[in-house]
Amino acid sequence: MTLLRTKLDNGLQVLIRESHAAPVVSAWVWYRAGVRNERQGMTGISHWVEHMLFKGSERWPEGAADEAVAREGGVFNGMTWYDFTTYYETLPAHRISVALDIESDRMHNATFTPEEVESERSVIISERQGNENSPHFLLSEEVLAAAYRVHSYGHETLGHLCDLQTMTRDMLHDYYRTYYAPNNAILAIAGDFNAGEIERITERYFGEIEAGPEIPPVTAVEPPQRGERRVVVEGAGQTDYLNVAFHIPAARHKDFFALTVLNAVLAGASGFLVGGGVTNHTSRLYQALVEREFAIDISGGLMTTVDPGLYQLMATAWPGRPLADVETALRVEIERLQEAPVTQAELEKAQQQARALFAYASESTTHQAFWLGYSEIFADYEWFTHYLDNITAVTTEDVQRVAQTYLRSQNRTTGWYLARK
Repeated sequence: MTLLRTKLDNGLQVLIRESHAAPVVSAWVWYRAGVRNERQGMTGISHWVEHMLFKGSERWPEGAADEAVAREGGVFNGMTWYDFTTYYETLPAHRISVALDIESDRMHNATFTPEEVESERSVIISERQGNENSPHFLLSEEVLAAAYRVHSYGHETLGHLCDLQTMTRDMLHDYYRTYYAPNNAILAIAGDFNAGEIERITERYFGEIEAGPEIPPVTAVEPPQRGERRVVVEGAGQTDYLNVAFHIPAARHKDFFALTVLNAVLAGASGFLVGGGVTNHTSRLYQALVEREFAIDISGGLMTTVDPGLYQLMATAWPGRPLADVETALRVEIERLQEAPVTQAELEKAQQQARALFAYASESTTHQAFWLGYSEIFADYEWFTHYLDNITAVTTEDVQRVAQTYLRSQNRTTGWYLARK
């Protein structure tokens, strides 16, 4: 499989992976525009602008792109996260021009009419209010806010309601003109084609788009946490929830892979935005909390981010079990991991689970194009190509070391959701 890497004169990074496994192509455009780039007064702006770019342009009015992709039997979507906003199309290989036409037009011709902005304000606010009905969302929001004192990772992708109510059309459009430009974008394409030919087509569609202004630097550096932080959320429902978060390094740090294996041992392999999953019934926390009826379920996940993120463990309390008991049982398992290395058999099983999850998340052409751009956002494509080797290289001593280094009480933020029946 051939990988071609180039950069256009306007700054657009282009990654092209030639693969003839299936007669399809997937094209993703990634913008370095997400929660990381937001500040107070404009939280949620990346997600809102993502919505606005589905409203179309003069060439591709609202709904036209969806119809064009659907006619070809393809799929079409987008999403916003901590470090990025991305859009993609997966189509029959000979129709790659449809995807490139849509995305090159969206990059510089979105209209942002005042009427559409106001209409979408209602949609965004409704989405925010709908999420507020979820105990998981409410607890996660409070834990993020407590864990981060400086960095913008401390607010949700949806943003704060007060900002959604007051942001103007000009704020949205200025953000679009600044961040949704070729010099702040990555075009990742994978599929059944000739890489050199696709490079020439890419130049034709994107080469004439003017570069945007210089991107404002993100200067926030979260200071070390000097003691446990705790939050309690009270809300409607019949069930209590626990969320325990620890600060961890950025995804390109060497310890990220040992933490990935640690998570597989402790809570079961997880953590990717795409792909399938594996059972966590053999994990330590499942056996200690779920099988012993402290919790109904348990899960864990690492933030794969440009700047240092969080490792979170979430549990749903067993009916009638006080959260204090659930938290104590969870801490016992963390301390056990810190005090003695895992067995070689346990390590190998965890590595096998992590590798399986990674395979599920990278097998299709769509997922191959996803990884081209996604890994480039927070590291580079070699992060992806060396992932399995880095997971395999983790030792039992590495797992114990990162447990001792990062799962310390001083580095912990603990959140309780108490249902008021």
